Amino acid sequence: MELTDYIQKAEVLIEAMPYIADFRDEIIVVKLGGSVQEDVEALKSTLMDVAFMSIVGMLPIVVHGGGKAISRALKESGLETQFVQGLRVTDEASMRIVEDVIKNQVNRQIASLLPEKLVSAAQLPGDRIFFAVKKTAQDPDSGKVFDWGYVGTPTWVDTGPVRALLQTRKIPVICPLGLGSDGHVYNINADTAAAALAKALPSRKLAYVSDVPGLLRDPSDRGSLIETLPIDQVPGLIREGVISGGMLPKIESCLEALQAGVRKVHLVDGRMPHSLLLEIFTTKGVGTQIVKSI
Repeated sequence: MELTDYIQKAEVLIEAMPYIADFRDEIIVVKLGGSVQEDVEALKSTLMDVAFMSIVGMLPIVVHGGGKAISRALKESGLETQFVQGLRVTDEASMRIVEDVIKNQVNRQIASLLPEKLVSAAQLPGDRIFFAVKKTAQDPDSGKVFDWGYVGTPTWVDTGPVRALLQTRKIPVICPLGLGSDGHVYNINADTAAAALAKALPSRKLAYVSDVPGLLRDPSDRGSLIETLPIDQVPGLIREGVISGGMLPKIESCLEALQAGVRKVHLVDGRMPHSLLLEIFTTKGVGTQIVKSI
């Protein structure tokens, strides 16, 4: 390695220094998208970023889903998967598989991939902290009521178990399940769960790591990335169709988190090596940051 390479590395560390000082002892919620979980190298890179955050004194928390692993397990069991408005309809038989896969396979895998010689991770089932009600919705045109079965919406978050782990410098790895007042475990959308946790703590930042570079004005043009998005511009982008489909509930979760005290929400591409660090610890960043105002 040339001397100039070492100098460049030192310059990167110096650029990161004020951010490291500013974010020390601050809570950062990182939501891992299913696409990142399916790409082992992208997952390892993202989790190394999470480990770095912990080592320099931040308090990261990982929240994850498990959609593709769940779909595979349901197919192997001969159970059909049906989606309504992007959410999986989950009957009692499906829920047993969802709970097993997301707790005993996905959650365990993610926790095991955090570099144990550098940091300590702790598996935390979501039904220990999220309390949920059954999710239903009514179609405004037909009046039809949508029923997703054992799919829930978080109503309250017990932050005690999370804070207890953070106090011992452990990284909580949380799956999006919730406990209903009827004693049943409910499946919760992972974006919604991450936002609910970020609001309840509250966290300094909420980062969504997926397989898109951020919010694009033109989905076919990576050069159209919106680097900073104030929340007052969101309604206009929805009307224009820039924010639509699966991005719509994610952005709605972002807005709720910001209104509840989270300072910034970030959308980053987990396929880019160390995108999480580049977004948080550099001046320009590599994704989209959503803020209350500029």
